Amino acid sequence: MWVFSASGCRWLGAAGSLAVAAGGWAAGTLPVRGGWGLWEPRGSALTLAGALLAYLGLTLLVAAWWRYGVLLARGLRDGVVATLACWTAPLLLAPPLHSADVYSYIAQGAMVLEGHDVYGGGPSVLGPGDLGADAAASVGGHWTDTPAPYGPAFLLLAAGVVKLTGGAVVPSVLLMRLIALGALALVVWAVRGIGGGSGGPAGAVWLAALNPLFLVHVVGGLHNDGLMIGLMLGGVLLAVRGRWVLGCVLVGLATMVKSPAAVALLFIGVMVARAAGGGVRGVAKGLVLPGLVAGAVAAGATVLAGTGFGWLRTQSVAGAIHTALSVTSDLGLGLGLLLADDPDPVKGVVQRLGLLAALVIIGVLAWRAWKGLLDPVVGLGLSLAALVALSPMVQPWYLLWGTAVVAAGAWWSRAGQVLAVFSAALVYETAPSGRTPWYGFVVAGVVLAAGLVWLRRESWGGDGEPRGPGPREPRNLGAPRNL
Repeated sequence: MWVFSASGCRWLGAAGSLAVAAGGWAAGTLPVRGGWGLWEPRGSALTLAGALLAYLGLTLLVAAWWRYGVLLARGLRDGVVATLACWTAPLLLAPPLHSADVYSYIAQGAMVLEGHDVYGGGPSVLGPGDLGADAAASVGGHWTDTPAPYGPAFLLLAAGVVKLTGGAVVPSVLLMRLIALGALALVVWAVRGIGGGSGGPAGAVWLAALNPLFLVHVVGGLHNDGLMIGLMLGGVLLAVRGRWVLGCVLVGLATMVKSPAAVALLFIGVMVARAAGGGVRGVAKGLVLPGLVAGAVAAGATVLAGTGFGWLRTQSVAGAIHTALSVTSDLGLGLGLLLADDPDPVKGVVQRLGLLAALVIIGVLAWRAWKGLLDPVVGLGLSLAALVALSPMVQPWYLLWGTAVVAAGAWWSRAGQVLAVFSAALVYETAPSGRTPWYGFVVAGVVLAAGLVWLRRESWGGDGEPRGPGPREPRNLGAPRNL
């Protein structure tokens, strides 16, 4: 049937993306005020119809994406970037989808311009006459009084957006979407450059950027995780090509968006150490120099932004908010309710143990990469996936941290396949309005179970190996250069 062909998948996915965007105009994360008559509540009946249309579109998008991936794994040579353009275009003018976080970004940018301490208070400090007041009114309840957990590089971008738009909601959101598109372009450039392992760059783009989770939450939902991933992957690509200093500069900037990007410095250090011939001198160089370069970038960004070093103390604020996807928070809360009158201390201990376990896993993966038993790029991707799985706060789009990096290194691998299944499932967890209804978890669970059963029976090409592009030579890290 035509619908199962590459062309059919391209147009089916485009139709799904269009339905997601159209449904979002009625059921998206619409601003409380400042929508200019464009992004306004439409009444309960139209809102329900919009939500149903968005979910239908999401299902079409997921189905088209999965089938397209199977075709790529079986040897299809097709314009995956053209498909990405078709699927992205309908989302460009849509209101924020599946999250209200972009309103926090705009409000925090306004706080910088208004002289407020973004690391000492939340958007609620903005008064009615301040820049960004309309955006602040639309910030989700958890974040109204929460200090910014983001680095000064991102806050500078947000402040620039507010300065250009005067804090008006609609143009601010659309400018933030341009930043998200820039992040998408960075991801495509990086994963194509790294190559996706023996599966080839087309499959890497499929898992990293064409991924519905990326399209919905980065292009549609405008999460700054996309910018962090794009800068981090760009830095990894430069390091793979021997330009590790420039690579660490990009990773430093990524860290100044969101701190988990710092994990990449460890694996760039592994590349530097291996390229230097190993030994004590090589290991010392790999452990110290990437951190020094990124640290200098972080200090420079902080001074330039004028926000101070308060970001060092706000990295844990998100962990205070309980999310159902965090295994350690759920386990800690359950144990706390069973063992104590106040569950919070027990929950905190379990959360810290989870982070400790994640650090141990990251250390083991880095050691295996240094010994030549694991591609450093894949090791980084698995490390980020482990960090997310054991984090005290987990949102669906956090899965993209590791998924995009694994895609760049070995998209067709068993790890890539499992991450693809989780991506297809978690895209259902939040509603277009940004809420997390119970039925979102039910649908996600059904999709997850079906995907894992499919993988057990079928896999890519039936054997976990791509049937298209042949194996490549092992990654040549080359001799490190200064630039």
